[in-house]
Amino acid sequence: MKLIRKQLDKFHEQVKPGGRFESMYALYEAIDTFLYTPPDVTKGMTHVRDANDLKRTMITVVAALAPCILMAMYNTGLQANIAVTEAVSSGDLAEATAAGWRGDLINMLGLGYDPGSLISCFVHGALYFLPVFIVTQIAGGFWEVLFAALRKHEVNEGFLVTGMLYPLTLPPTIPLWQVAIGISFGVVVGKEVFGGTGKNFLNPALTARAFLYFAYPGQMSGDQIWVATPIDGVSSATSLGALATASRDVPASMSVVTDGLGISWYDAFWGFIPGSMGETSAFACLLGAIVLVATRIGSWRIMLSTLIGALGMAAVFNVLAQYSDNPMFIMPPHWHLVVGGLAFGLVFMATDPVSASMTETGKWVYGFLIGVVTTLVRVINPGYPEGIMLAILLGNCFAPLIDYVVLQANIKRRIARCAS
Repeated sequence: MKLIRKQLDKFHEQVKPGGRFESMYALYEAIDTFLYTPPDVTKGMTHVRDANDLKRTMITVVAALAPCILMAMYNTGLQANIAVTEAVSSGDLAEATAAGWRGDLINMLGLGYDPGSLISCFVHGALYFLPVFIVTQIAGGFWEVLFAALRKHEVNEGFLVTGMLYPLTLPPTIPLWQVAIGISFGVVVGKEVFGGTGKNFLNPALTARAFLYFAYPGQMSGDQIWVATPIDGVSSATSLGALATASRDVPASMSVVTDGLGISWYDAFWGFIPGSMGETSAFACLLGAIVLVATRIGSWRIMLSTLIGALGMAAVFNVLAQYSDNPMFIMPPHWHLVVGGLAFGLVFMATDPVSASMTETGKWVYGFLIGVVTTLVRVINPGYPEGIMLAILLGNCFAPLIDYVVLQANIKRRIARCAS
């Protein structure tokens, strides 16, 4: 590490203002601050000093995402291995002829497609997750460095979390060129045009995800995108998608879905179901929530109010199920938490400190709005069974207004108190 530090210090003379490679300062500074603590220190007694900074905040969020990342790789490989094993046993495919470079690499490593093998599932899933993650870092990092260089600003660590969240919201079979386009839209239109980290009013990762959903709905929805497998035609609907299209010819219950998919509530809680790579495990999200709340980086008020809003609205629809033919009305509140991206969204997306409400009272209103809208979209709109993404983006738009109303109410109360 001393050798790297020495080389960076030597190169600093070339990239500082007036140096030979002045235009590359943003890239140099990004590498330097990623590897080492920034050398600039606030001095004197006129500043409020804190041990925490942007870098530590972002790294803590990444650490909180670690369970979701590990589960993304394991469950993606698990679902793929199950699909291949079932196809081989039915005679639809010879294991040795599995198409694609992933299948060739799996066979070369001698891992096979054993759903019971932790290593096989993890490696197989990593072969889907890591390319998406790498493309995200390259494409998104390019725009971050470019805008920093044009503005003559330093590259901050804001993209570190965005670059982690975005791949976790995607299906495993998404084309890599769409990954690059999506993150480019999220970084440029969702953040940089407003001035960069700290000035955007929309969550960049969700902005990128929303762009892909509406621009390429064929690759972002449907049965055949949720299982990562080289077998053509293999499909596996998500729980939300299956329930949205379930029949109500007979008195329905959650068994309409669970019997057909062969899953239980505990399967959904642990994350052993098809879905976006990092959103399936409510347990992994719970671990992340503990880290964020314990470090005071994520707001427990937003998490709790989002949960109350979503489950409370689900309970209302559940009571009204007898008056509607909509199969989504039958989903009990506790099922809403473990299927789809509700748990992931309320822990990691809704709590974004830049795009969320900042007042303490506003956080309750903001989170409750997101929770209610999430369930409304899930239940009322049969064409879009998942609602957390649109709900959070709507909440982002209303966050400034919510804070404004809260602040004005506080001002009026103080004026009245002083007048008396």
